[in-house]
Amino acid sequence: MVRMPKRLLYPLLGAALLMPVSTSWALELHGRSSTQYLWFNNIFNDKKQAEFAQYLQFSLSDIDPDKKLTLHGYGRISQDVMNGEGFGERLFYLYADYRDLFNKVDIRAGRQFVNYAAGSALIDGGMVDLKNVGPVAFSVMGGRNVYYGIDGELTHAGDTVFGAAAYLTGYPATDAEISYFVKRDNDGIAREQIGAMFRQYLFGGLKLYGNTRFDMASENFDEILAGAKYFVNENLVLTGEWFQSYPTFDYTSIYSVFAVDRYQEGSFRADYTINHMFAVRGAYKYQDFGENTEGHVFEAGLKVRPIETLMLDFGYDRRHGYAGDLDGFTVDAQYDVTPNLQLAGGMAYDVYKKDSMTGDTNAQSYWLGTRYRLNKTMSVDARVQDNINVGHFRHDWSGRVAFNYDF
Repeated sequence: MVRMPKRLLYPLLGAALLMPVSTSWALELHGRSSTQYLWFNNIFNDKKQAEFAQYLQFSLSDIDPDKKLTLHGYGRISQDVMNGEGFGERLFYLYADYRDLFNKVDIRAGRQFVNYAAGSALIDGGMVDLKNVGPVAFSVMGGRNVYYGIDGELTHAGDTVFGAAAYLTGYPATDAEISYFVKRDNDGIAREQIGAMFRQYLFGGLKLYGNTRFDMASENFDEILAGAKYFVNENLVLTGEWFQSYPTFDYTSIYSVFAVDRYQEGSFRADYTINHMFAVRGAYKYQDFGENTEGHVFEAGLKVRPIETLMLDFGYDRRHGYAGDLDGFTVDAQYDVTPNLQLAGGMAYDVYKKDSMTGDTNAQSYWLGTRYRLNKTMSVDARVQDNINVGHFRHDWSGRVAFNYDF
């Protein structure tokens, strides 16, 4: 297993910024640097907080003569300047990706996100894919399980994950996978799951899909999704889904002894583009929380483009049933002042009742944003938002200003 020291993040950020896009030995470096100033209210101590943050995402290719090796990285460092939180850092991924070894093997090593139907994790480790051996390809992965809390990385010694998968390849209209995922900690096996995924395209306009996860210890399907999306024509899309969730916890967690109810949800959605100026959408969702408790959600929306440079989006949703009632609407607008300058803004207003013994409460949100492209590689983003929740807080301001450099 490859353990990724945190100190690697700092030279990663600095070196990638200083490297040219193309070197004399034909290396190609591309990515984005984003320097940001953020302010918000800390939800844990209700104090205003502000910080500077530096994000860096990059991809380095053409390293070897056959152009099979690439390096990928993404990280963040930050410095609080108001609330005494100090310096922070986070390495999201940093891995080497070698493709087509013997035209059959792909290898990834380092910090990376892996996703199987049976489970997903951020790991310090490796992943190997075996392909071009028939209609079925194979994958195996393993490493140190990396997870973060509000104050940084929380991984302990003994936190590991392992997984394996087999999936169809060479069928453009069909995707299928079956996989195995196991997570361990100091106390032994913390989670063990089997998963499957299926996606099929039919008749040029119908997509069937589904995925499921089965928990080995509780012998329950903790997640099932089945859906169909029908492209009636280029203007009308119909979607129907059924989803079931049964909460499971790590076997070594105290929460694993708690009784839980199965949640089920059925939904239908229609999206229709009337013409280049108008598009409408509507949806219904049925929620079953178990023990004869249910909820109903209705959604409707309208997009309007009165002129080519202005887009307006109106949304309405209504919910009633178990856990409370809600009525709300949203309005969002985006205006292209020039090809390089965009303005945007919006609001949301909700009236909700959490309990039959309480009255109605309203919550509001207002935001404004802008983006200005200085040239092909540099841009500036800004956004400010105010949340108002009667009975909890009057004004919860947050915002961000970012300078982005694409290379």
